[in-house]
Order: sequence, then structure tokens, then C-alpha cells
Amino acid sequence: MQSRACIIAVGSEMLTPFRVDTNSLFITDRLNTIGFDVRMKTVVGDDVGELAGMVRASLAWADLIVLTGGLGPTADDITRDAVAQVLDLPFDEDQETVARIRERFTRRGMVMQEINRRQAMVPRGAALLDNPNGTAPGLWLEHGKTALVLLPGPPREMKPMFEAIVRDRLTARSGGAGLFRRVLKITGQPESVVDAKAQPIYGRWQTQDVPISTTILAVLGQIELHLTAGAPDREAADRVLDPAVRELQDALGGDVYSVDGASLEEVVGARLRERRLKVAVAESCTGGLLTSRLTDVPGSSAYVDRSEVCYSNQAKIDSLGVPAALIAAHGAVSEPVARAMAEGIRAKASADVGMGVTGIAGPDGGTPEKPVGTVAIAVLVGADARVRTFQFVGAREMVKFQSAQAALNMLRLMLSQVS
Repeated sequence: MQSRACIIAVGSEMLTPFRVDTNSLFITDRLNTIGFDVRMKTVVGDDVGELAGMVRASLAWADLIVLTGGLGPTADDITRDAVAQVLDLPFDEDQETVARIRERFTRRGMVMQEINRRQAMVPRGAALLDNPNGTAPGLWLEHGKTALVLLPGPPREMKPMFEAIVRDRLTARSGGAGLFRRVLKITGQPESVVDAKAQPIYGRWQTQDVPISTTILAVLGQIELHLTAGAPDREAADRVLDPAVRELQDALGGDVYSVDGASLEEVVGARLRERRLKVAVAESCTGGLLTSRLTDVPGSSAYVDRSEVCYSNQAKIDSLGVPAALIAAHGAVSEPVARAMAEGIRAKASADVGMGVTGIAGPDGGTPEKPVGTVAIAVLVGADARVRTFQFVGAREMVKFQSAQAALNMLRLMLSQVS
């Protein structure tokens, strides 16, 4: 039986729309690989009583409780206080920690404030976890069968501490095999179609010697299949996950664009780089989002030549050479105009690949013939040209994202056929 873990992120700021708990994603991944099954993740604000209540409830079932954040010097940093309250432990000031914090301030030409001594207050019996990247040390405590690990909130402090110190301590306590995952990313098909093809395959994996559990997730513009296997180590997991992934790839065909976590723009970028092709992009309704995604990939200057956002009809005429008569005859949102945009930007850049996107992102501008969400996309690769009209649903930002996703996928499929 795998050990059960709980992750508690501490901080009222993460209960607002402005901050997101990303630490738990990293911690969950690391815990899974060393045999801990994360059964609960939660965010608690800066309230000692509420945090103490959550820790107390978790102690009833968890083999491991990991708390992140709330180890700073100010009054709202309450993680130490809540844990000490639950375990009924007094505090002792650790003089070595005080000296280390003072020396850190001195190196920066600053004077340590008395408030920083709070970070040296250690619940009696806790082990200090060194933090070379910040002032707050981590803490390790044990209560019955449960280990409690208190980690700083900033990822640049938390991640090195976990990797250098916490991982080895927890590995020794792990009660079972690790959980190893693979993620297949699929685009261009709805969830129902993907599941109809995949379910007969993954449905039988639950009863094999090393079971594989499968979760299907629908996210904007794509479907994800998450495969999870419990195994003693990665090599043993690979022996069951590798053929499982291949079987799903065979069933789903070219709609699977990634089995190693790569994003669609990374996959497209890799293929452009391999073939030493340059791409130029002309965007209207996406407003630069397609180019932004292409250039989010480090090293994209090797294959992205240029981009122009031509929002108005006149811009399409002036910058891309789209004939005014073409717009008058077919409308700005049409396959002929999308193709003319792709041809115009490709000729202007002397690029190998041209892309044109024009559409109605909404919420206004739709007509009965061309409702909101109508998007025409053209992709030119060498002598090959693909032009398609899509009908997307959702709010403005959703239409823009789906348009960029569809354009990238069209290019991916075309590049797959280029020798």
C-alpha cells in the first residue's frame, strides 16, 4: 500500500485571483515517483486556527503532510505557529540560524531586523532544513506515523530544498512503488471521439499484472490522456507504459501530437528546425497570439522570420497585397482572403512557410452567414496549400486560442508529410 500524502499551501494571497499555487504541482510529481500518493491538496489563508484545524484533520489519515509558505518573519507567517499548536510544542530560538540570517543581511550591506528572529524559532524536536537561497529554514517533524515537512513558499527556495534534502528523507519512509505517468496530447478531435477509440484499449489495463489507470481530460483546444502505473522504479513502469502509449498512438493516429509533455508549439518548432524551414505569419483575429506561441519556444529565432497583425481590411491590402476585389467578393473572413494573407506574408519574407488567419472573435461582428467564431486559416508549405474554415465556440479569448491551436495543428500535419 502506498503512503498517503497531503499538501497544504499557506497564504491568503493564493485565495485571490492574482496568485496560483504552483508548488503543489512540483511536489506531487516528486512525491509520486518515490511512492507517495497525494490524496489531498488545499490552500489555507493566514489564519492560525484554520491552518491548525487542517493540520489536525490531516494527521488523522496522512503519512505525510507537506506545508509550503508561511515561514517568513512577519505576523501573517503562521505555519510554524499552527503546527506547534497542534503538536503542543514549545519554541526554541536556534542561535545558528540567527547568525546565518544576520550574516546574509550583512553580505548585502543591510542590518537584520529583530523581526527576522521569528524565522529562527523552532518547534522543539524539529530538524532544521538548510535554505541556501533564502532566510527561512525548512522544518521536519514527526508525530506518530506522520512526517510533517514545512517548506518555504518561493519556488526558487522550495524546489532546491526538496531536491537536496527532503527527497532522500522521504524515500526512506516510502511504503510502496512510485507512481509514473505518461501524458498523450491530442488535438483536432472532441473528447467523445477520442474516448470512443481509446476506452476499449485502456479499459483492459486495470486487470493486468501492473495496472494502468487512465484519465481523460478535456482542456481548451485539446484532449489529454493521462496514464498512471504503480511500479518499483521507472524502468519497471516503462515496460508497461511504453507499449500502452504505442497502442493508443496506433488507435488515435495523427491526432496525437505529443507523448512526452511537449506543447504543440514545441512540436511544430522542432519540425521546422529539423527541416530548416522559415515561417512567416499574417494574423487578423488572433491579434499576434499565434506568433506569440511560436516564439514562446526558446530558440524560435531559428525558424520564425516575421509576423504582421493586419486587423483592418486596409492593412491586409497595404501590408500583404490582398486584392481589394477579393475582400469585396468574399469578405475579409473567407478562405480566399486567408490564403492571400498567407501568400502575401510568405512572399514578403521570402519564407518557406506562410500562415494566414482571419476570423470573427466576437462578441460582435457575426452574421447569420458567418457567426461569431467563424475563422478561416491558410497554411502554405512549399507547393502544398491547406485552407480551412472553422466554427469555434466560446468567448473571445477562447476563439482566439482555438484559432491559434488549429493553425499550429494544420502546420504540424503538413510538416509530417514533408520529406
